[in-house]
Amino acid sequence: MSALWTSDEIVAATGGTLVGAPFEVSGVTFDSREVEPGHLFVAMPGTVHDGHHFVAGAFASGAAGALVSQPVDGPHVLVADVAEALTALAIASRARVDAKVIGVTGSVGKTSTKEALAAALSRGVGVKVHRSVKSYNNHTGVPLSLARMPRDVDYAVLEMGMNNAGEIAALTRLVRPHVAIVNAIASAHIENLGSMEAIADAKGEIFEGLEPDGIAIVPEDSPYRDRLVKKARRHAGRVLTFGSGEADVAAIHAVRADNGGSLVTARLLESELTFTIAQRGEHWVSNALAVLAAVEAVEADLAVAGLALADMGGLKGRGERHQVEIDGGKFLLVDESYNANPASMAATLKSLGEERSVARRIAVLGPMRELGAHSDAAHAGLAPSILDARIDQLILVGDEMIPLVDALGDSVPVTGAANADEAADALVRIVRPGDAVLVKASNSIGLAKLVDRVAGGTVVLDPLPARS
Repeated sequence: MSALWTSDEIVAATGGTLVGAPFEVSGVTFDSREVEPGHLFVAMPGTVHDGHHFVAGAFASGAAGALVSQPVDGPHVLVADVAEALTALAIASRARVDAKVIGVTGSVGKTSTKEALAAALSRGVGVKVHRSVKSYNNHTGVPLSLARMPRDVDYAVLEMGMNNAGEIAALTRLVRPHVAIVNAIASAHIENLGSMEAIADAKGEIFEGLEPDGIAIVPEDSPYRDRLVKKARRHAGRVLTFGSGEADVAAIHAVRADNGGSLVTARLLESELTFTIAQRGEHWVSNALAVLAAVEAVEADLAVAGLALADMGGLKGRGERHQVEIDGGKFLLVDESYNANPASMAATLKSLGEERSVARRIAVLGPMRELGAHSDAAHAGLAPSILDARIDQLILVGDEMIPLVDALGDSVPVTGAANADEAADALVRIVRPGDAVLVKASNSIGLAKLVDRVAGGTVVLDPLPARS
């Protein structure tokens, strides 16, 4: 197996200087906790910690070399600016591959769509697929994901995110996708961008980096469909839509499957496909249609893509399901702790309402961030989804949820919590065998801690009832 990078290639890409013995690396990371033997450690500067402080630890963990802007002990490539050097390495990585590259963005579900698409493409015989790991989708994560890309991949699926206008434009010009997907538009980041139209425009920047004759994939059912299509036509050789009705890739029929997911018959560009989605919720039908549109766009195997969608397990923080032992029985814990906005909150609450054969439905909800002046109205606006889902008990984290409490009045019992630890304490007091529990908030709230604590083992119940 050839090296991911040699030190000579790193020098050529970055314009740096090799110090010490030549080396080869099998991986790239800027997190010293992720270093494995043979990796390149990128000593990124940071607002809190400077990566150069962790170089020694990286070498102790087996790093083969380092990318640095100041001399260190151990073989390294010395550059003027580490962040710029990582971007240069990303550009060199993209230039050397003969792969179909697919870019994914959107306000909600982009990581899930990216993971599902990578899984669908990977099911092909002998096919090598590279994808962004975790949610590495920003100005450092995208270059890192590109720098990690093996030279012999057949497909690369790369996620791009943003907080402000112009950010995706810069990222897509690094990625240079052959296919670019916008999977949904929602009010995430409206605090920075000011309007839904501006969010749609910022997401549509992904089309600016399309390779010649590239394909843009746009949600048919979005209120911003025409805006996205207009943007895409300036840059794409072809525009495909997915969703319902007259979409190019459309769900003809979708019903709940026996496993709780969906059984879907989809009209594709040249055929029809009936397949099962393991994941629950109507939003996953939309994600799956975007995936199939991309699979067909790159002329990959649609049949095995359908099989991959049937096998998709939940992702940590994005729908992973835990059966947690408790008091001689079990309860279901659905982990949606990674992110939240009004659209994803409504979708996951609806899925909780559709859970069958459960004793009670409990939702542990934290604030949705980056909503700015829209925050109070957006949180209060969750009330209809909660009522429609027949939630039996709410645990609400933080003062930002007060408008929701006011909107609900006395219709649902509510327990307040200041943080993730208090929410975990409240859940342990409330939950019983047979319950279904949804945990969802913006990532910064830290409800992943609650999931790790509660799902980490058998819960010992406090017999006292919860306070409302």
